[in-house]
Amino acid sequence: MRTGEPLPAVGDVLALLATGLWRYDAAAGLVTLDAEAARLVGLPAEPTTLTEAGIRARFHPVDWNEVDGIVQLALAEGTIAEVRMRIMDEHGRVVRTVRSRSKPSHDPGTAKYELVGTLQEVTEPSPGAAARSPVTGDWRRSREAFLLDAGRALAEARSTQEVLRVAAGLSMPGFSPDGLAVFGAEGDRLTVVGHYGQKPGDEGPFAQMSLDTDYPAAEVVRTGRAVYLSSPEQYKARYPVSWPLAAHFGRQSWAFLPLTVAGRTMGAWMAAFKYPVAFTPDERSVLTTVARMLAQALSRAGAAETERELTDGLQRSMLPTLGPRIPGMGVAARYIPTGGGLQVGGDWYDMIQLPGGRFALTIGDVQGHDVRAAGLMGQLRIALRAYACEGHRPDAVLTRASRFLHGMTYGDDGAELRFATCLYVEVDPATGTLEIARAGHPDPAIRMADGTVLMRTTAGGLPLGIDPDADYPTTRLVLEPGETMLMCTDGLIETGGHDLDTGWRRIRRTLEEHDGDMEELADALVQAVHGPSSHHATGPLTDRREDDIAVVLLGRVAEGSGSDALATGAGPVVRRTMLTVAQAEPERVSGARQQLRELLHDWSSEEQVDSAVLLVSEMLTNVLVHTDTDALLVAEVSGDHQDRPDSTGGRRLRVEVTDASDDLPHRRHPGELASSGRGLVLTELLADAWGVDPRGEGKSTWFELYEEPTKEHEEHEGHEGHEENAEHKENAEA
Repeated sequence: MRTGEPLPAVGDVLALLATGLWRYDAAAGLVTLDAEAARLVGLPAEPTTLTEAGIRARFHPVDWNEVDGIVQLALAEGTIAEVRMRIMDEHGRVVRTVRSRSKPSHDPGTAKYELVGTLQEVTEPSPGAAARSPVTGDWRRSREAFLLDAGRALAEARSTQEVLRVAAGLSMPGFSPDGLAVFGAEGDRLTVVGHYGQKPGDEGPFAQMSLDTDYPAAEVVRTGRAVYLSSPEQYKARYPVSWPLAAHFGRQSWAFLPLTVAGRTMGAWMAAFKYPVAFTPDERSVLTTVARMLAQALSRAGAAETERELTDGLQRSMLPTLGPRIPGMGVAARYIPTGGGLQVGGDWYDMIQLPGGRFALTIGDVQGHDVRAAGLMGQLRIALRAYACEGHRPDAVLTRASRFLHGMTYGDDGAELRFATCLYVEVDPATGTLEIARAGHPDPAIRMADGTVLMRTTAGGLPLGIDPDADYPTTRLVLEPGETMLMCTDGLIETGGHDLDTGWRRIRRTLEEHDGDMEELADALVQAVHGPSSHHATGPLTDRREDDIAVVLLGRVAEGSGSDALATGAGPVVRRTMLTVAQAEPERVSGARQQLRELLHDWSSEEQVDSAVLLVSEMLTNVLVHTDTDALLVAEVSGDHQDRPDSTGGRRLRVEVTDASDDLPHRRHPGELASSGRGLVLTELLADAWGVDPRGEGKSTWFELYEEPTKEHEEHEGHEGHEENAEHKENAEA
């Protein structure tokens, strides 16, 4: 060419360089080839237009499958799409290998794109490069296996730190970074979420960096497009301002990729290498895929951590402290949420200060384990506290709370009905008197001073919220010194496949076997069901719970004790239970029989236990049938257990049934067909002592049983007597 002559046409130049030109219109699905491009794909050397299926038939199917991924990567990054492909003849033989380089352009109004590129014949790769060439299947299979493993590991990560550890441990096929960093964005600032391969504190200059800074990660967050830097010279030329910050790390190549979720760039991922990396299309494809998986994993982990933070906040706001210490009383409580969802349910407990030195304990369970249940629980707890502080009695507090919850949850069609169980206890610390009202909640249990556990039957009504006019009768109990009362929700009883009966037996064993203070007992109860929990039990647990658990323990300090430690039965104690049976509640006679059996759980003679239960049933029934008053049952076990090594005698059971009638019972002589009149006859036959004592108003009928010695105890006493006689004989002979 002479100086001043016009340049040749582009097509002529490409033809001289044995380079073909082609164009692909994705909307029409057509590929246009010039003469050289047609020759290279095995067609006559003349311009032609083929369908997508027609051009696909000219290439090796494995190579064709690579094209779409490389083009999509180039579209996402706005870079050149480069691919090496094998040309096949009509017999399926490879005739040549070509390299295509194209620039995709995307129409913002549609999802279609257009490609304009070149086609050039190249030589086959050398054997040493075969392992990493996209023409062979080895590198591809290695890459696919790596991406499957990486995707599985990232999907299982449950927190941001776990995601970062997984990303740091990824070994990419053929190239692996030695330094990683994950950047986030808060407002107009770049933040460092985490890093690996650098020393602690190295992230300082990059934290809180403005997004307008001349730094690759900031540019990626701003634009949403990846940045590849293959050499320090390239880094320094493109980002001269921030190069001094990166220079001292001694890296040779860098890749900064956007972390995009649902079309929004949430941050950037940096992969840095100590050796030069060319960032071929295959390497970029791997990095881009990992970045997408990493973004999804970080998004999931961030949502989970936000959820856990919300859970902690809800728990802290909804679970009150137990307040100041009560003289002569000790209180301990635990709340264990379920492991699913927000880990906040409808269980709650509360301690309410009342006038005159009294206080109230309440525990309950709103139906459901969702956010609505948690919200209703918070409102109901506040309502109960307000009604209690107004000075209402326990029955009035629950009646008003039921009307409140019914109005909150009952819609026009009744579809939003929610109910709640509740146990409300008003406590007088000076006397240990408990006024209990119950709304469909499990009964409390009493651990006596010697470790005996009684399930205390209390009067009750419907769960709150079902009937706005429901009535809640009260039950009065006295917590004796050294005794502890357990209140809990059904999660403590029924978790693990247990029903109410087997669940109570499990709780009874824990209560009977534990000798520590109340805080230790509260932990032991939870551990017996679910394993260890935190001391305050206000944080989320990692294992999954079947139901929420709320536990409250109220203990009356034993006389002469300066702490809330549980009594261990070290000395003689009196075991006592009281129960009122009203005329309108004959079904409570069954509860009285059960309480007496529990009181005599370690009595040596089963026949005496059966006799005591029969006599109690007769005495209570006589009051209900022959008087119009209520019956008060008081059962008391005193003395030492004969199995104790320091025992000086047997134990005594004394049972009194008091009523307000002045009519004294008389012994009758019933005939064979008579249906009554045998009560006193049985008492005289079965009791060791009995009597009827008139009172100022009413009377008291009582009986006593003296524990029969066990066989082992008799043998022990006989052995001691034999030794004593032998000793007397030796002294006489001397």
